[in-house]
Amino acid sequence: MARLTIFFGIILILLGVLTYAGIPSKAPTSLIPAAFGILLALCGVLARTPDLKRRMVWMHVAVTLGFLGFAATIQRGLVTFIRMQQGVQYPRPLAVYESCAMCLLLLVYVVLCVQSFIAARRARA
Repeated sequence: MARLTIFFGIILILLGVLTYAGIPSKAPTSLIPAAFGILLALCGVLARTPDLKRRMVWMHVAVTLGFLGFAATIQRGLVTFIRMQQGVQYPRPLAVYESCAMCLLLLVYVVLCVQSFIAARRARA
């Protein structure tokens, strides 16, 4: 799971940096996915330890960050994207796409982590 966390962290970093580079206004809010990505990647690196307790702590911190990022982007990302598909115009559509991508990436990450946690608990029992 630590590798998966690092992978999703890198994807989020790329999402934020590429969006920032692709917009003319250079709005710092476009780097929010990169900030979450850095935190996830850091948690993934710290979880790469033979100490089971330390690994569990860092993976739980990572999935909590992932869930908080997902919850924070549902309204601005997913709901706004659906409204855009229905014809509503927004002044910064790239920001909506970025938020939606972050929302969906973090949803997938959290689901994969929860499945892994359940499998690990069953394996210990």
